[in-house]
Amino acid sequence: MTTTAGAEAAYRHCEQITRTQAANFSYGIRLLPPAKRRALSAIYATARRIDDIGDGNLPPDDKLDRLAQTREALHRLPGRDGGDPVLTALGHAAARMPIPLEAFDELIDGCAADVTGRRYATFDDLVWYCRCVAGSIGRLSLGVFGAADPGRADPLADALGVALQLTNILRDLVEDRVAGRIYLPAEDLDRFGCSLRLTDGGFADPPDRLVELVRFQAGRAAGWYDTGLRLLPLLDRRSAACTAAMAGIYRRLLARIAADPLAVTRSRVSLPGREKAWVAARALVGRLG
Repeated sequence: MTTTAGAEAAYRHCEQITRTQAANFSYGIRLLPPAKRRALSAIYATARRIDDIGDGNLPPDDKLDRLAQTREALHRLPGRDGGDPVLTALGHAAARMPIPLEAFDELIDGCAADVTGRRYATFDDLVWYCRCVAGSIGRLSLGVFGAADPGRADPLADALGVALQLTNILRDLVEDRVAGRIYLPAEDLDRFGCSLRLTDGGFADPPDRLVELVRFQAGRAAGWYDTGLRLLPLLDRRSAACTAAMAGIYRRLLARIAADPLAVTRSRVSLPGREKAWVAARALVGRLG
């Protein structure tokens, strides 16, 4: 049984991971009261571990083995955590809040799809992936936040996760392609006459076609934000502020990408820290973006 001191140390470990590695999410997590902040940090640290396995340098079979081991360890929670501080914190939080730990299975499924090099023929196929790797985090977070109407809140949290992941996909278009990954649906690449083939100078596709492709996908993502942000009125003030800060940062990223689609081919589009802090401050007083 985890002692109070052991749980506190485990939470501090997860909060340190969140502060140093959650470049965008940490701005929202800071707005939560202590118990919720610690629990969400445990969720983030667990998700970060799973992502790191998928993005690491191990051979694919070893990655899949590690993902399977992580899945088994999560299935033993809350309870046996093997003294692992991340699992200790997560198990402690899950014993006190209705965190749907089974959603981590979907995150692992999405990471396994990355490891095996899965590509997506249709937008519906891509939505499956986005729901696995990001919608799952939205639903896990709801277990921490609580919601006035969980039946309405769950699909909205899922939709917001899809919006954030679509933004990530556009932001990381070159970086993912260098790693051998293409997320944009084949049907859309065909529609806009793009291959995303890389040359020494970047993508081989004509710039005007890339612009049309990226703007089309950005428009889709904006629609998912419109749906997902209907979650905010179902949350308490601090949980809504946390969610609004995270979504606001990513939505501003999306707006920059839509305004200059070729920016994603030149460098990683990001917001400066002061702008992220401004978005978080506005979220705390109930203003989005």
